[in-house]
Amino acid sequence: MPSGTVTHTGARIRRARKLRGLTQQALADLAPGVSYSTLTKVEQGHLPASPGVVAALARGLGTSVEELTGQPYLEELRQDQLVGLMQPLREALDLFDIATASPTPPRSAADLAEASDGVARLVRATNLRQAASELPALIEEATAAAQSRGGFETWRVLATLYRSTYDIAQKLGFPDLSTVALDRVGWASERGSDPVFAALRQYFRALTYLRGGDYETGRRLISSGHGLLDNAQEGREKNAVVGQLHLGASVLAARAGDSTADSHLDEADRLADLTGPAESLHWLSFGPTNVAAHRVSVLAERTEYAAAVAVARSMTVPTSWPRSRVSHHHAEVARALMWTGDTDAAFRQLQAARSAGPQQAKYHPVVRQTWEGLEASRRRSAAGFSSFGSWLGM
Repeated sequence: MPSGTVTHTGARIRRARKLRGLTQQALADLAPGVSYSTLTKVEQGHLPASPGVVAALARGLGTSVEELTGQPYLEELRQDQLVGLMQPLREALDLFDIATASPTPPRSAADLAEASDGVARLVRATNLRQAASELPALIEEATAAAQSRGGFETWRVLATLYRSTYDIAQKLGFPDLSTVALDRVGWASERGSDPVFAALRQYFRALTYLRGGDYETGRRLISSGHGLLDNAQEGREKNAVVGQLHLGASVLAARAGDSTADSHLDEADRLADLTGPAESLHWLSFGPTNVAAHRVSVLAERTEYAAAVAVARSMTVPTSWPRSRVSHHHAEVARALMWTGDTDAAFRQLQAARSAGPQQAKYHPVVRQTWEGLEASRRRSAAGFSSFGSWLGM
């Protein structure tokens, strides 16, 4: 890995540290769980930076994770004609309280829900360009419907569209846009008196704090989500959202070194037995497979990489599982395999992540950081390794 450039995470960390006038020891002292030795190796490009290490260093530096990961990857986004799609989404979010005049009345809540589900399916298929192209007009139409007709179902459609905007912004590395989208989810949920979507918003906010290394705030948001669901109707929908909150809590606990991660996984497992595969319920991918995938993530966060790989190999991923979730899972397994030293298998998992969801994998920090780690190992005999890096823009 060319350590003299700023094209990899370690080089960005070194540049940010020097800009702040910190020595390596001083930064290590400010970043809990990151040793001086680890920081030195990461900056030199000899050791890949895990998401937990990046988050701790970002907090120590008083900056964002995105500054250290290089997100958004604007040059690649321009080449893929994705950057230009962000401004219409920003405008659609900004005009949340204004119903634009239209010569035709908005469609019914049922028709809008069908269109909204279509966009959500595009996101799960990682067809982010098409989804981002369709969203602004749909948000505008749903806003007009909500402002003129109101009703629980119409407000829920609007909240769902805002959530899809969040998903796209998060996958493409625009945290400011994803934050605004979550604010709009809360706004629509409040007007629709929808405790389920209000709880979902807290879940996604918790993930933001997970990525930023503020695990205590993340857990407080998860707890808030559980409280909001006290007012939700009992049934499969509520069980799926409660289960997903426990999955989020399990990763937060593992990242924070808290032993409660296993109890959260066990409770999610119990709820998954009740719901069965529930991938389409709010597009959370909840169910037994998702619980197993989170068990892989929890073990990896604990640096129990061999155990994570063993769980992954015991899993059977159904063909019905959303491609976005499949791609993310392959990226997580690739990271664990890299740390066990099985570099060839790790690269195969990166290729599988790309095959399942190319538009997502290309902008996934874990995919890029794992490729960096494999490149740093100097074991580059695998066919296609260099071309994969070129595809990533690295």
